[in-house]
Amino acid sequence: LAAQCTKDPSPDNSFQYAFALSKSQRSGELNYSISMLDSLVRNGYEHQIDCMYGSAVAYYLLGKYVTCRSLCEQILRNRPENDAAAELHTASIAAKDEEDEKKAKQIAVGGTVAVAAVGLALLLGGGRRR
Repeated sequence: LAAQCTKDPSPDNSFQYAFALSKSQRSGELNYSISMLDSLVRNGYEHQIDCMYGSAVAYYLLGKYVTCRSLCEQILRNRPENDAAAELHTASIAAKDEEDEKKAKQIAVGGTVAVAAVGLALLLGGGRRR
């Protein structure tokens, strides 16, 4: 696809290449995919919803769940019957919730360790004064 896109850089070839990259496991390729797909949308490419979906997939894979969710909501406002966008929307909400829950647990554990350290310091410091 890359060779075909270089040889004939038509909007359709650019879309095919960018859409394929939107499913990559490499962050550089995902970001490049997003920039290509966003450029196609800005330039009035015929298949804008598909471009937006490809970008949403790439954002999801990058862990940018809020941006993914926002794009899915834009798609669903225009095409409520788009099952793929609806599923990705649900997945982005679940992934963001899970991410927030992990952060909350890390903060709680960190806070518990800090309180324990302060308590230990006071206990040891208080013991020396007697």
